[in-house]
Amino acid sequence: MANSGGGVIVYGVRETQKAATERVDVGELDEAYERSLRSAAITAISPPVFGLNVHRIGVEGNRAVVVEIPASVDGPHLIYKNDYFAAPVRNDSDTVWMKERQIEAMYRARFEERRHATEALDALFDEAAAGRDSGKRAWLVAVAHPRIPRFHDRLTRDEARGVLTKTVGLALTYAGRGGVHPLENVDRDNPRPGLRRWVAVNTAASERSLWKEAWMSLHHDGSVTVAAAVGGHRMSSDGFFDGWQVESAAIECAIADLMALARTAAEATDNEEYDLRVGIEWTGEQPLTILTKDNMGFTYDGVSIPLHHFTPVETTVNVAEPALDYYWHVHDLAQDCVNQGGISNVQMIQPPARDQSA
Repeated sequence: MANSGGGVIVYGVRETQKAATERVDVGELDEAYERSLRSAAITAISPPVFGLNVHRIGVEGNRAVVVEIPASVDGPHLIYKNDYFAAPVRNDSDTVWMKERQIEAMYRARFEERRHATEALDALFDEAAAGRDSGKRAWLVAVAHPRIPRFHDRLTRDEARGVLTKTVGLALTYAGRGGVHPLENVDRDNPRPGLRRWVAVNTAASERSLWKEAWMSLHHDGSVTVAAAVGGHRMSSDGFFDGWQVESAAIECAIADLMALARTAAEATDNEEYDLRVGIEWTGEQPLTILTKDNMGFTYDGVSIPLHHFTPVETTVNVAEPALDYYWHVHDLAQDCVNQGGISNVQMIQPPARDQSA
């Protein structure tokens, strides 16, 4: 079914000649059996099929189980037996094996889909980066786009406001208040309409607060963007860093906000797997420098590597995965970004240790 655009499997229906004739109790679906269902989709299939939804229906004596298989852009999905492999596909109520030309066509579709996904990410990133004064100060631009957007009714203003409000608590869980969060410098209570999106406009507009300018958007298809000034932040009551100096804490806070926004937006728009890109836009003459703090809390740049170009960091993540796994994805994305500037470790994003017995 993953090779056929997704589908639904119902356990608990007796059929005759392809027609459902009666309900059959399937017994209790316990956690171990549900895990085995999900495990089979991951370990017995290549590439794995993620994002299965398993639903228990009915009461004792009349129980059924429904398994939703999502559409996939990674086809053809193959099954292996010893040295042989095959690509099954659903044909009405039967399962048949793909011929060579069908497999070829699916690989072609996979590569074409990846190209479209890259183009969508490029367009989001370019839009979010446009018009920023990146010649005076560095800007962090971060975008996330669902791999298979599930279009529903447009988000209302109240729904967008709810997503932004919920995002704050999640972002502060990932990275506390030891840095500047873009979410705290946009108008979350009054998102403005844009082209198939809601825009949380900058609220740090005064001369005293413009150094922490930020913009965010929530698109109707579940895409999200963050653009935040990260260079030239205030370092004391009357002093500021140069535009090419970026504190690692500012990067961590922006990534925490993006990842939190992607997770809450996905919940509101019924999306799961996202492509993400994080970049720092700086066109000034000085090389970009990422600053961190020593154990005493003093900012220094002795171990940073001057960057003449920050290479955008990309990843794909299932935003509906378990909370702890996702927390670690937030950490790893932030670490990739600060590592590029010669910084070994993140400071603010510290997820709990994974359960070694899991």
